[in-house]
Amino acid sequence: MRVYLMVLLIAAAVTYLLSGLARRLAFRYNAVAMVRDRDVHTRPIPYFGGISMWFGLTASLLVASTLPWLGGFPQVTHDAQAVLIAGGVICAVGVLDDMYDLNALAKIAGQLLAAGIVVLYGVKVYWIPLPDRIVSLDDGTSIVVTMVLIFVAVNAINLIDGLDGLAAGVVAIGSSAFFSYAWLLSYEQELVRATTASLITVATVGICLGFLPYNIHPAKMFMGDSGSMLLGFLMATSAISLTGQLDPSKLTDFGANALAAYLPLLLPLAVMALPALDLVLAYVRRTLAGKLWFQADKKHLHHRMLSLGHSHGRAVMLLWLWSAVVSYGVVLIGLSPSVYTVGALVVGLMVAAYLTWGHRGVKKLKNG
Repeated sequence: MRVYLMVLLIAAAVTYLLSGLARRLAFRYNAVAMVRDRDVHTRPIPYFGGISMWFGLTASLLVASTLPWLGGFPQVTHDAQAVLIAGGVICAVGVLDDMYDLNALAKIAGQLLAAGIVVLYGVKVYWIPLPDRIVSLDDGTSIVVTMVLIFVAVNAINLIDGLDGLAAGVVAIGSSAFFSYAWLLSYEQELVRATTASLITVATVGICLGFLPYNIHPAKMFMGDSGSMLLGFLMATSAISLTGQLDPSKLTDFGANALAAYLPLLLPLAVMALPALDLVLAYVRRTLAGKLWFQADKKHLHHRMLSLGHSHGRAVMLLWLWSAVVSYGVVLIGLSPSVYTVGALVVGLMVAAYLTWGHRGVKKLKNG
């Protein structure tokens, strides 16, 4: 655990120290978010947060590769290298978009290119759990499933990046939940504790924490597409790599805890519940309106939180709360299913719901 803590601190420190430089570069090269009708900010804000985040990721993974413990597992080093290289590609695409406003097809091509790189390195979904068995995927199906998962995750995080600190906070919470699952699973089941999933998720938490001081409302800089696409990519590949490094046959020997066999695929959905929900709603909403799914509007979840009367900061914290309740709730139920853990999740959801909508009823009573 101390090794992972070191990785987190290095990622956070390098990201924080380089964010100031990235901010100045954004001003120099006019990579600035101007105010548009659908935006919440009221003044131009520089991009390039993704650049400092990628360098923070690079520093942490390079240090990890030299450590006796993490560096002693060739599979971890191999997969981490693939994620780092492909992450650099998707970050570069985001930088170009922040500077020149690429069209949707160019961005999609860049996302698929990055996904293709990790696939070539062998970072793929190798199996899927069904109610009665584990199904091994053939090469073609494995490639398609992997690329679709990466594409969805990248665009889900990209869409939710609409309030100061929202995307970085949601990803930090979700990644910490996934790290907790990967660590506890390997510890309790006596599996290998050094996995690419653990390494990537803890580094992701670090770069998010390092960037948040610049991004908390009122934001000094934005992560831009270079950051949001990188974070979505890291969340997807950490989950995908776990299926390649865990023996699925061992995950079915949990007795009453059979749900743990499904968590490597279910937990990413829980971790990304808010971004995924926002993505689905946006697709349905825009399709019904006769628009393409990537045409922007001002009806995302964070916009709806503001329309409920929440302040900018309160809206962000509430969405962080929803993310924490769902992701950590699923981890608890998956690793220790009981009436108590289910009850804790239900109570958490009720508290989040009351804090989100309950204030409106209180206001009505006061006004009445």
